[in-house]
Amino acid sequence: MFTTPVYLDNNATTATDPRVVECMLPYFTKFFGNPASRHHAFGWEAAEAVDIARMQIAHTIGAEQKEIIFTSGATESNNLAIKGVFEMYAHKGQHIITCCTEHKAVLDTCKSVEKKGGTVTYLPVKTDGLVDLNDLEKAIQPTTILIAIMYANNETGVIQPIAEIGEIAKKHGILFFCDGAQAVGKIPVNVMNDHIDLLSFTAHKINGPKGIGALFVRRKNPRVTLAEQINGGGHERGIRSGTLNVPGIVGFEKALELYRFEMKENTQRITYLKNKLETGICKIPGTRINGHIQHRLPNTTNIQFDDIKGERLMTALIQDMAISAGAACTSASPGPSHVLTAMGLSDEEAHASLRFSLGKFTTEEEIDFAISRITEETQKLRMGLGKNVAGIQY
Repeated sequence: MFTTPVYLDNNATTATDPRVVECMLPYFTKFFGNPASRHHAFGWEAAEAVDIARMQIAHTIGAEQKEIIFTSGATESNNLAIKGVFEMYAHKGQHIITCCTEHKAVLDTCKSVEKKGGTVTYLPVKTDGLVDLNDLEKAIQPTTILIAIMYANNETGVIQPIAEIGEIAKKHGILFFCDGAQAVGKIPVNVMNDHIDLLSFTAHKINGPKGIGALFVRRKNPRVTLAEQINGGGHERGIRSGTLNVPGIVGFEKALELYRFEMKENTQRITYLKNKLETGICKIPGTRINGHIQHRLPNTTNIQFDDIKGERLMTALIQDMAISAGAACTSASPGPSHVLTAMGLSDEEAHASLRFSLGKFTTEEEIDFAISRITEETQKLRMGLGKNVAGIQY
């Protein structure tokens, strides 16, 4: 038996796995030392925990231990990667290539770079949400120092051709940064196979704690150097100063460990539930899925409802389920989703779309309930507009 509201907004954040919480608890009380305190046992114990976590987190993405820099989350990692490269490599050029469907943490950081004299090319996407690799090649200039393309979109779940993008970047001697916040832990990610030079990711998207993230920074072929953005103490190889969040780091590693062992099972079950949700909702006339059908995350679907504003449907369902009209970071914005309009949807169509993102704690009973309630409320709203669920005028 489940309780309401049903949570279907896992791309915004996830419930922390109880096993992760249990693993973290001793580092709030018993092993509370500062890992930078090198002169007593409390510091040594904390440092050892960080070292073990760093090694295991690196292993998850095919990296080396020293290539992991801990941050407060993906937003900070994105800022550190983009601004750090821009400032460190400005002597080589000041041009960055990104995509118009990136997360605001990337787009706003690029806007900040432009204010500092940089130039940014914002690539369009096709109607399925994918970047055109020919457009990417054409956008490269002699002054291009960074390509920043996200692994998987937070609103549609569309997965970009990351390995191919990485190959293009490598061929031209350009650094490749990838926002992996929605990908790491949900699908296999390997920075070496994908030719990624910088990768941001975070714990709270994969049932870990909030407030802890990481940035992979390649150390060879090529060796990437960054201008630090937070000064004071020279922590994290001098790239990111600040006392490390030891409980968060331990929880981050545990969350990734659980996903490593449970990914296959979770992916099969969540894919089944997502397919069931889509099949059920798309039986409602005037509904369609936004984004590429195959190249997307197993847990994410973005569905358009003709003749209905997504906000009205969300409001009607607010007591029963948690869903989203877009990214959590822009949920207060009255404008249409920049991701959906970039894919060619009109403002009206974008406003009529909702995101459903499942997690490892989502149950089949919850999906059945969601289908039933969405069908019911869609019919009520359309009848209020003079249409029944089949679109027949009353």
